Amino acid sequence: MEGRRFGGPPRGLILEAKPHNLAGTVKRLWKYFGSERKILILLFFLSIFDTAIGLGIPYALGRAVDAISLSSKLVNFGLLGIIAFIMLAALATDAIISFLQSWLVAGVSQRIIKSFRSSLFAKLQKLPIAFFDASTHGDLMSRLTNDIDNVSTTISQSTVQLISGFLMVLGSLTLMLALSIPLTLAAIITLPLSFFMTKLIAGKTAPYYKDQQKELGLLDGHLEETISGLRVIKAFSHEEEVINQFDALNKKLLEVGLKAQIWSGFLFPIMNILNNLTLGIVALTGGVLALKGMITVGVITSFVGYSRQFSRPLADFANVFNTLQSAAAGAERVFDILDESEEEKDVSAARELSSPRGDVVFDNVSFYYREDVPIIKNISFEVKSGSSIALVGPTGAGKTTIVNLLARFYDVTTGRILIDGTDIRDYTRDSLRRCFGIVLQETYLFSGTIKENIKYGNPAATDEEVINAAQIANAHSFISRMPNGYDTVLAESGSNLSQGQKQLLAIARAILVNPSILILDEATSSVDTRTEFNIQKAMLNIRAGRTSFIIAHRLSTIRDADTIIVIDNGEIVERGNHESLLEQQGVYYKLYFSQLMKT
Repeated sequence: MEGRRFGGPPRGLILEAKPHNLAGTVKRLWKYFGSERKILILLFFLSIFDTAIGLGIPYALGRAVDAISLSSKLVNFGLLGIIAFIMLAALATDAIISFLQSWLVAGVSQRIIKSFRSSLFAKLQKLPIAFFDASTHGDLMSRLTNDIDNVSTTISQSTVQLISGFLMVLGSLTLMLALSIPLTLAAIITLPLSFFMTKLIAGKTAPYYKDQQKELGLLDGHLEETISGLRVIKAFSHEEEVINQFDALNKKLLEVGLKAQIWSGFLFPIMNILNNLTLGIVALTGGVLALKGMITVGVITSFVGYSRQFSRPLADFANVFNTLQSAAAGAERVFDILDESEEEKDVSAARELSSPRGDVVFDNVSFYYREDVPIIKNISFEVKSGSSIALVGPTGAGKTTIVNLLARFYDVTTGRILIDGTDIRDYTRDSLRRCFGIVLQETYLFSGTIKENIKYGNPAATDEEVINAAQIANAHSFISRMPNGYDTVLAESGSNLSQGQKQLLAIARAILVNPSILILDEATSSVDTRTEFNIQKAMLNIRAGRTSFIIAHRLSTIRDADTIIVIDNGEIVERGNHESLLEQQGVYYKLYFSQLMKT
């Protein structure tokens, strides 16, 4: 529990791959189209009009051919002129409709993806801390960006294609039957083979597309980790190692991506071969029928046009299906997160925790990730309002777990935690967490100004209150020396500050919240001895009248705590104040004097 992460199950226990379900994923995606019904209806009617124009062109070509009489060598130039004018008008109208369709579908796709992305981001805010402990940040970023962009591209490129293609296939088949049933039978003779090949190749590509998105997430995770830890990498001269790790991940992505593209690439050439074969069969059959006087050459011309219009969307469907497989793999990864269990909702009778006194009781509390691995075992203690309690012990003993349970980042497995005599599960989470001021061992600062970071927990605070909080935290002096003082813009994660300065800002942020309960998790671990002394004096001031939980490895910083609890292996092994624990000459005594000897 101690150290870098807030605790949680081992990575990989939550985001397991689920069986690929194309139909189910597409059905869920379709729900996001609900708000675009009017535009989709307009697109549908535009597609009908566009399809009607497309269906009219082969008919006009057939009439043009029949306007030329080979037997009498006469040409009906009047009819040809009318047909030429109609075709030019039709092509111009088709271009305008295509532009409108592209413009409308671009808006539809972007609005749908905005909603999709917002749903995912909102979901992330509702997930428990344990979820993030089990997930890599890079993989989550990949789902928010790469996977959703993949879906966006598919929607923008395929929506009109699917609607128009369906209408064109239906219209072409109807007119083909009207022109000649024998030719229609000849045209669809290869259709079963087309469906078989599409199904075969789709079955091969689906797993590869799924693996491709997964490997892309792992690569993004490595990139995020490498960029965040670049100073550490350079400090230990690990540049070659991270390059090799990147190359290995990149190679895996190449392998699965190549397989997906190769298999999907088979489909279009195969469909083209089948389409050309169909065209040959139609031409041969049409020639025989024309020689027998059953149809005219113009009918054959029209039929060939309809045959191509019938077969081209089928080939496009096959190509769209491949694209859809890739998008579905990305969408499924997003739905994996949307299906995760959210942080447990407040009980129906939950009430607001207003004006808390700060009395805290741990009543026989135990906490498990798994039944056979207890993290906290039967912890019981009481903290009176305004008093301070220090939690000490070796790394991994369970100290941070205790304050995580208090803030309900996790819920207890057995037992209960009381604040002001009420089980914390009976309070709303929001009001419960508002009563805490938390300074973590790992300080996080957001992009923005110093002032904005201090005001993060209390946006309504005045500039005077911000300065006062910074003065109490002993941060005012170094802030004043910054280029723009409190309006200095921080780099990402405050990388243009020292670790000690970041910690001071975090303390000022906690002070400004004016909490009833302070949680200081190694709050002075990253500052020098002089700064630590000044912070200790400030902490004595701000702890007055507040309940304080202090986690510390430096035992010299918690000698004035009202109660010191020694945790080892998830259990309380000693408790008392500094003097009484030294008199016991137990675990605390050994820890304290071992640290004195090192200083």
